[in-house]
Amino acid sequence: MRAVRIEEFGGPEVLVPVEVPDPVPGPGQVLLRIAAAGVNRADALLRAGAYHRAGRPPLIPGAEAAGTVAAVGEGVTGFRVGERVMALDGIDAPGFYAESAAVSAACVTPVPDGLDLTTAATLPVAWLSAWYCLRGLARVAEGETVVVKAAASGVGTAAVQIAARAGARVIALAGSAEKAAWAGEFGAADTIDTSRYADEGEVEEVLLLTGGRGADIVLDTVGGRALGRSLRETAHGGRVVSLANVALEPSTLDTRDFYPKNIAILGFQLTNLQIHGYDPRPDLRALAERVAAGDYRVPVETVLPLDHARAAHERLESRDNRGKIVLRVE
Repeated sequence: MRAVRIEEFGGPEVLVPVEVPDPVPGPGQVLLRIAAAGVNRADALLRAGAYHRAGRPPLIPGAEAAGTVAAVGEGVTGFRVGERVMALDGIDAPGFYAESAAVSAACVTPVPDGLDLTTAATLPVAWLSAWYCLRGLARVAEGETVVVKAAASGVGTAAVQIAARAGARVIALAGSAEKAAWAGEFGAADTIDTSRYADEGEVEEVLLLTGGRGADIVLDTVGGRALGRSLRETAHGGRVVSLANVALEPSTLDTRDFYPKNIAILGFQLTNLQIHGYDPRPDLRALAERVAAGDYRVPVETVLPLDHARAAHERLESRDNRGKIVLRVE
């Protein structure tokens, strides 16, 4: 079968189309014939050798996909050949930049009617992360104020909608006026172009918009120095959810920014959550049904053929994209 493989760590040019043996489902596995695979920031970190769970090349990247069931392994029930499903990269699963993949049945969820496979392929990472962080960890409630950082990203556009539909007031932060305005189209009450401010200017703007109180929830999708700002933007008794460090820099915190305000700092990492027993299927099923019903809008900006994975990563790392990037498997 065709796949895209990382032969050595490096830039987008190390993504090489190759022919590899067809996978065979083992016990407890589903063979997925892939129709589309989502492209995520973690894929780029894996390719560069900067991802915390990166093995050694050769590696097939790709943490989310959708397609149809081609076969099932011993002991698998509840799936039929030809059924439309989406899959999340499991603990030891191969990547999804390929025509097929054998993946644990515990990582496979049916795609509801009314949801196309391209859109379904974008849900298991960014959207599920936003869903779990806001609903499962921070427990967003009606009337609360939520700050979403990098609000024009995949996680960001999902988080803005999930929080807004829960009845929260959303303040969306993004790195340009255009991205901030675009994030506002998904239900944010206020937007902030962070490129206009130095570090403390961003904090002051959030405090100004909240009457000096701060936000009930800050979803920090940036990490590094941004985490310290998140703490200063949070109200007494609020929650900061830290789920990334795309800044790839240390986070230096002043404990006086959070303990006097009784702030809860909540960490999230999807794969590690699975390692410790989290079953993503109920949340992913509920989320997919909401998307199929039209409650949320999933912006897909770019769809490229599988062999154009390099161009997909170049687009992702330009930081100019608005919406998800997807590889189509023909």
